Amino acid sequence: MFISSTVSVPETLKTPCHIAIIMDGNGRWAKKRFLPRIAGHKKGVEAVRGLVRAAIERGISYLTLFAFSSENWRRPPDEVSLLKGLFLGALEQEIDELHKNNIRLKVIGDISGFGARIESLVASAEKRTIENTRLTLTIAANYGGRWDIMRAACAYFRAHPNVLRAPDDSEIRPEMIEPYLATSDLPEPDLFVRTGGEKRVSNFMLWQLAYTELYFTDTLWPDFDARALDDAIASYQQRERRFGRTSEQVQATRTAKTASAVDTAS
Repeated sequence: MFISSTVSVPETLKTPCHIAIIMDGNGRWAKKRFLPRIAGHKKGVEAVRGLVRAAIERGISYLTLFAFSSENWRRPPDEVSLLKGLFLGALEQEIDELHKNNIRLKVIGDISGFGARIESLVASAEKRTIENTRLTLTIAANYGGRWDIMRAACAYFRAHPNVLRAPDDSEIRPEMIEPYLATSDLPEPDLFVRTGGEKRVSNFMLWQLAYTELYFTDTLWPDFDARALDDAIASYQQRERRFGRTSEQVQATRTAKTASAVDTAS
């Protein structure tokens, strides 16, 4: 369980520890080349492979990718079926490679709608890779930020039924809900990236992105490569992350942490 950025000032590293990405633009990539949309989605899967390698090379510990939102069911049935097929194929073909490279796979979202075969493969892959430490690759599939918050709140109140009988709500704090979020075992994203030119978060990790640095690029997802990742990281490195505090407060907190670490070491 990681501490929320709304509670304390997290350690800020030069390279983001956790990057979350909305992979947008597959269809437009294909349209520009007079190809069917599925060709863009297949090319997007190749881009994921390249990005995972680039993330590892840059020392990123957590990578979360928005593969299928809870709203994507509204797309044409043929496209939804093809996306499900790509997800199934990736699970069948990529897990050995992920495990061999010490990568943990985690899937968040309500995957029951994808069918028993995918559910079984996800459970098997998560169990097999759970001890891997080089990178945690999280795939958000049939995921929505509002769904995540609603699910967490329901789980909290089921576990603490008496809290609603308290005389006021003073005992209910946001951090009480966080252990029930789908990402409770992940740090909050340091950097959010959306490809494809749109500038919105589209119901993705609404709770977790509270103090995440946002980066939007016109690059379509199949073209998002190691160089594009470096551009996003370079933008992140120009930001001052204050987490609701002033610059002076953030600096004072970091100075105190440094002094404490020196005292401990000596």
